[in-house]
Amino acid sequence: MTNHSEHSSRWDVLLLAALFIVSFFAGLGSAPLFDVDEGAFSEATREMLASGNYLTTYLYGEPRFDKPILIYWLQALSVKLFGLSEFAFRLPSAIASTAWGSAIYLFTRRTFDRSTAFAATATMALSLQVTIIGKAAIADALLNAVLALGMFSIFLYYKERKQGYILLTFAAIGIGFMTKGPVAILIPTAVSFIFFLFQRDLRTWLKAVFNPAGILLFTIIVLPWYTLEYLDQGMAFIEGFFFKHNIGRFSSPMEQHGGSLWYYIPVLLLGISPATGLLGPVFRKIRSLTADPLNSYLLTWFSFVFIFFSFSGTKLPHYIIYGYTPLFILMAQGLHSIRRAFLINLWPATILLLLACVPLLISHIHTDDLYISALLESATVLMKQSGHLLLLSVAAAAVIGCSFLPGISVRNRFIAGGIVFCLTINFHIMPLAARLLQEPVKEAAYIAKESGYKIVMWKINNPSFLVYSETLTERRRPEPGEIVLTNVKYLQKLQNPIVIYEKNGIVLAKLPDSAT
Repeated sequence: MTNHSEHSSRWDVLLLAALFIVSFFAGLGSAPLFDVDEGAFSEATREMLASGNYLTTYLYGEPRFDKPILIYWLQALSVKLFGLSEFAFRLPSAIASTAWGSAIYLFTRRTFDRSTAFAATATMALSLQVTIIGKAAIADALLNAVLALGMFSIFLYYKERKQGYILLTFAAIGIGFMTKGPVAILIPTAVSFIFFLFQRDLRTWLKAVFNPAGILLFTIIVLPWYTLEYLDQGMAFIEGFFFKHNIGRFSSPMEQHGGSLWYYIPVLLLGISPATGLLGPVFRKIRSLTADPLNSYLLTWFSFVFIFFSFSGTKLPHYIIYGYTPLFILMAQGLHSIRRAFLINLWPATILLLLACVPLLISHIHTDDLYISALLESATVLMKQSGHLLLLSVAAAAVIGCSFLPGISVRNRFIAGGIVFCLTINFHIMPLAARLLQEPVKEAAYIAKESGYKIVMWKINNPSFLVYSETLTERRRPEPGEIVLTNVKYLQKLQNPIVIYEKNGIVLAKLPDSAT
């Protein structure tokens, strides 16, 4: 029995490693960086390397106070090792996502069983939002990894009362604070307070929160950089980072990223695909789940994240991912109660069929926006060239077909369907989106770099252009004789521009030396 268990455990590890490769590493450098976020993080890292200033991040030559320094340091190290490439910028996130998934597996195997651990981790690796964010050149994969580690440590401390878990929690929070700021403190503190309050054990919570060794460890991790950054930038750092990009994001919408109170419901339903059908067993058993301390803790974690960001002024789809880790574990427990894999696989198959119908939908869209019109026209051509309709129809059929595979469990039929879904997203949908939206920016940047052009960027925000051209670009209205990067929507507002490059609505054009 022991040998069989060890053999099964080894197979779990090998299969999960394969899923991590498919979800996080395969094709890591094949698509151009997506603007705005990937472009902004990567360009800030490039400017760090170019200037030799490893303390303060800059974007477009101006201080960037959006995020702390850790992810930029990791990206810079990766670029030093592997060169300036999409692969290097995204590698730290892929590694962090692997650590995130590994933490889910180890914690769930310890607190539940091997089968639940495998299902939870596979669901995490295959989910739509995780497979996209998990390898993106931004800070969220790293934050989710350390957030999971800290939150798991809190519960293990509740169960075992070992001081080592307190130190591990403070360390994880410190690393998270160096990754994305106060949210790394907010979620563990608020969730643990609510949980210990419900367990009528606030004394233990207070003792952990004010643990001197933990506070010292946290301080050692975060104080050096935050102090040096304040000494370097003064109140501009405090106002920009803490007041604008943290407090300000909650109190009011930033950069037009607002939304209704129900914003995260459709995001959740789509984001956890292909496992959305597993929400049913979770909601049906909420009352019984709350009777168990661990499941109560997981529900509290997810609920706090969902409610807090639903009331936040600024809403971005990836905020809800901070609550996905407990949800993956809760859904994995309900998987054994599903008798027909078809009931779960129907949802991802439907999504693929809807995506297959996009060319038909585009044909009915009429717009006066020249840029949107150019994008829609190019999208139609790209999807026709790639066999989009046939490919996604076959993928949807394959997902449904996995529901009826003989000789394997419902769990494995679901995972097989999830693999087809994940492969389709990673090797067709995302590359197609990159070709449509980002390939023109990359090609225009290479033209500018090879020709030695000094570019002005006008009415658009594509920091990835700076990454590929390896130059700083001003964002302003161009003057006579200058070369501008813009889109066709704004090209007509310039006087007699000479088009150097145009693709999918992105334009590189030169203005005559004197206006006529």
